[in-house]
Amino acid sequence: MNITSILIAAGIVAAIGILIGLFLGMAGIKFRVEVDEKEEAVLAALPGNNCGGCGFAGCFGLAAAIAKGEAPVNACPVGGEAVAKEIGKIMGVEAQSGKRMVAFVHCQGDCDKAKTNYQYDGAKDCRIMNFVPAGGPKTCAQGCLGYGTCVKECPFDAIEVKNGIAVVDREKCKACGKCVAVCPKHLISLIPYDAQYAVQCMNTDRGPATIKACEVGCIGCGICMKNCPASAVKVENFCASIDQEKCVSCGACKEKCPKKAIISFKA
Repeated sequence: MNITSILIAAGIVAAIGILIGLFLGMAGIKFRVEVDEKEEAVLAALPGNNCGGCGFAGCFGLAAAIAKGEAPVNACPVGGEAVAKEIGKIMGVEAQSGKRMVAFVHCQGDCDKAKTNYQYDGAKDCRIMNFVPAGGPKTCAQGCLGYGTCVKECPFDAIEVKNGIAVVDREKCKACGKCVAVCPKHLISLIPYDAQYAVQCMNTDRGPATIKACEVGCIGCGICMKNCPASAVKVENFCASIDQEKCVSCGACKEKCPKKAIISFKA
């Protein structure tokens, strides 16, 4: 092979490289995706957990929605007030301060307090309980099953099963709502972090049936409602609930509850 052939081959390769480069450059210009700088900045400010607690498909979806004005700057439950303020600066708006929320399991019927009808030895997943007799082994068909499906779903390691019942670590909880969505008994809800009292039961059976099933189940007697000075307690379907917006944290409901179904978060 002489020098001329080498030079020709090198020239051809160089020409092809130039043509490919030109083609890619033109293609890049033609198919360029415009990047919203605000969206990128919002995404960088978000915690990146992609938990879906905001109602969007992860942090990317939320960042796009905030940048378009389709979601408030404080929509991330994980980031809380600090992230909301940072995003508010990016968007040029003032972030409204929202209450910190935490998950709460409305059941305290653990292995010592709740009765069971039979011994269950199947798969440890609360979601399959619709296929077993009475919806689970507990006499209370509406109580926590304690198989930890919510534990597996929580991305923040904020839930554990203690003595057969799910318990939330309030300090670790980020209120993403995944445990709320996955609980087949609908026993978990989000309540204000600063709530002082809550009814830890959601049983809607009549009093005599509840008494047979659990030592601490709400029997719907209405004593708590009658003694609440702020009308914050109501009884529906034989079960009490507390309106946290009305509650004045006096503790009268807990003090008067004959079944100890109302608990306090006070130290």
